[in-house]
Amino acid sequence: MRIWNVISFILPIVPVNTYKTHTLRFREVNRDIFEAIKTGKKRVETRAATVRFVAIQPGDTIRMVCGKDIFEKQVKNTAIFKTIPDMLKAYALKDVNPFANSIEDLEKMYYGFPGYREKLKKHGLVALTFK
Repeated sequence: MRIWNVISFILPIVPVNTYKTHTLRFREVNRDIFEAIKTGKKRVETRAATVRFVAIQPGDTIRMVCGKDIFEKQVKNTAIFKTIPDMLKAYALKDVNPFANSIEDLEKMYYGFPGYREKLKKHGLVALTFK
């Protein structure tokens, strides 16, 4: 018992910050989406639910990068959906993409990214909301 007290004094237990910072990159052609997230007009950011993105947890920090412009937001919630229609049962279309007017517009956007149709079919979507 006495040895434990000495060790405890020498090596105090300190909580470790388990939150991580993740970087999301936006192409210049998607600057409108980048700016909409920055201003809060776009409330839900989505990515294919690959291993990289399902690791994002509430409390983590997301560093958004478009060209030389950078800002950060803290993740409030995450959710995984099998399909785009499933996601739209939980989130309003305009929160996911304020520039889309229909599910067809949203699908066109997703499927316009190289390889995304296959990624979404295989992995589904991860949706991130911010504080």
